Amino acid sequence: MTPSATIDVTTTRALLSGDTEALLVDVRTPGEYDTAHIAGSINLPLDQVDAHLQHLVAAAGGTMIIVCQSGNRAGQCQTRLAAAGATGTRVLSGGLNAWLAAGAPVVRGRQRWSLERQVRLAAGGIVLASVIASSWLPGARYLAGFVGAGLTFAAGTDTCAMGMLLAKLPYNRSRGGTAGTAALARLRAHEAAR
Repeated sequence: MTPSATIDVTTTRALLSGDTEALLVDVRTPGEYDTAHIAGSINLPLDQVDAHLQHLVAAAGGTMIIVCQSGNRAGQCQTRLAAAGATGTRVLSGGLNAWLAAGAPVVRGRQRWSLERQVRLAAGGIVLASVIASSWLPGARYLAGFVGAGLTFAAGTDTCAMGMLLAKLPYNRSRGGTAGTAALARLRAHEAAR
């Protein structure tokens, strides 16, 4: 399969109910994962994928579905896996947003804001503060322009530096900080079971 191969919610649900070897990898932050995730999924945040790429590629020999909030980060993970030789991965089309919209079940935990919502708050807050501050400090308007340029670049490249920075905040990490370690253990178990 080539990168950007997707799978819809209905097909994913049918596959997961019948295929015990299907592997569902959630690349959102641990904070987002703790808020709501698909039962049985493995949480391996996108910023930790490269560190565990070898195990992901080995686990991708079966059916692997990659999920994030909307599909963007899952697509980035799929591209990395394809470059490393993993074929047959699928991105859950529309991500967890589509899963929830379809009324599919999730495991819920402590409620937190999604990374996308945090980016909108941070970018909007910086722009608003810059515009207000420009009444006293005219040069502050350049900060608003810088944020706007950053958002434009993020849209054009399908990456988000602000999102990557926010993902590193303690708020977005699990309490034990062990998402990568737990994911590695589950990946190894999945490899051994095959």
